[in-house]
Amino acid sequence: MAGEDRRIEAARRLVAHLADVLDADLTVRLWTGERLPLGRNPPSGDLALAVNDPRAITRLIRRPRFATLVELLACGDLDIEGGTLIDVAHRRGRMRTKGLWRRLDKKLVLRALAPFLFGSASAPKGEQAYGGRVAGEAAKGRDDKALIGFHYDLSNAFYALFLDPRMVYTCAYFADPGMSLEEAQLAKLDMICRKLRLKPGERFLDIGCGWGALVLHAAQHYGVEALGVTLSEEQHALANARIAEPGLGERVKVELRDYRSVDEPGAFDKIASIGMFEHVGIDNHDAYFTQMRTLLRPGGLYLHHAIARPAKRDMTRFRRQRAEYKALTTYIFPGGELDTLGMSVNALERNGFEVHDVEGWREHYQRTCREWAQALHANRDKAAAEVGPAKTRLWLIYLAGCSLAFERGAVGSFQTLASRKAKGPGGAVRSQVPPSRADLYSPGAPQGTATTAVPT
Repeated sequence: MAGEDRRIEAARRLVAHLADVLDADLTVRLWTGERLPLGRNPPSGDLALAVNDPRAITRLIRRPRFATLVELLACGDLDIEGGTLIDVAHRRGRMRTKGLWRRLDKKLVLRALAPFLFGSASAPKGEQAYGGRVAGEAAKGRDDKALIGFHYDLSNAFYALFLDPRMVYTCAYFADPGMSLEEAQLAKLDMICRKLRLKPGERFLDIGCGWGALVLHAAQHYGVEALGVTLSEEQHALANARIAEPGLGERVKVELRDYRSVDEPGAFDKIASIGMFEHVGIDNHDAYFTQMRTLLRPGGLYLHHAIARPAKRDMTRFRRQRAEYKALTTYIFPGGELDTLGMSVNALERNGFEVHDVEGWREHYQRTCREWAQALHANRDKAAAEVGPAKTRLWLIYLAGCSLAFERGAVGSFQTLASRKAKGPGGAVRSQVPPSRADLYSPGAPQGTATTAVPT
């Protein structure tokens, strides 16, 4: 039997054994085009795990690591057909992967893998990985502009393929289950403005403002003077083009600058940081919150919206880098690092803030990422034309993986409202937050529309 025939027959035996053990509602498509069930019954759809090149199996045998799997998916030697990673996770039937190795016939598996041990197994060049140095602290050479540019400066046209029309790249707020993504993002923008109690004439700062959706909404509907800062050149260009359209140039500015370079102590009544904190890095948190306090006037409100991980027994365990985290920071978010909710609250209090409210948005982000993944999958050919097939595959894995992580509670998302402490007569601490939050969630409060309309 020729070598190719032996590999095909070995693959059939291996998949048949896995089908008995896993009993998944999936298909495996071999490089020959042959489709094999990964369960004891015919699969209910056309969702398939595709092995497009037998050398993929050779590489996994020789280097059985998560990074190898990611590289093979990026280059297309392995692929998911007929859906996304979310579909695979939800369509795996009765598949139990825990303790899989104990349940396998070791001799059968080794015999089936033997034909793949030898031969060519050339590795992809890893061109999609971030190639720069990633320092932990700003004082030790951390280049946040390069890190941000790697993620956000892909192409505005690429992001437009899966984001809503306002290009909001943070967790949406599905106040009603029937909301579309566009409606939920508008509801999120408005909820932020309402939590901050924005008023006409106030100065508002948006740290990491993206494509300008929040500063535009705040100025148009709440009458504030808004400044947004970003390190992304692509975001900066589009945000300024959008500011010019409604004629808001006198009240809205988006600047290409680091938040640390904003030198206006106490000049802002309200500050928002929405989905930016994940880029800061744990070693820079105290410096970050110190800057927020410096920029905010006494008694001013700060809304902190960030992804967080559940706490571990100690910081050594918490900061241990799992394979999934290494892949994320290598290919998608270089320099990214999540903290815990408790760490954020402690850091806020340690740096002169009073915390008023914390609201969990985990399930909102799970749905947001799912809708992004579905939209990108639907537009994958256009995305590949814009940023390349490998980058598109990596982003499909990233968005789908994030949705599953939120679904399973591996990560959460929180909005924390705090104020810069301000003492009055006799040392009393004054708070500008109302005693009740009924105005935010009462049935009469509009969701996705401003409570105060201001002519532009």
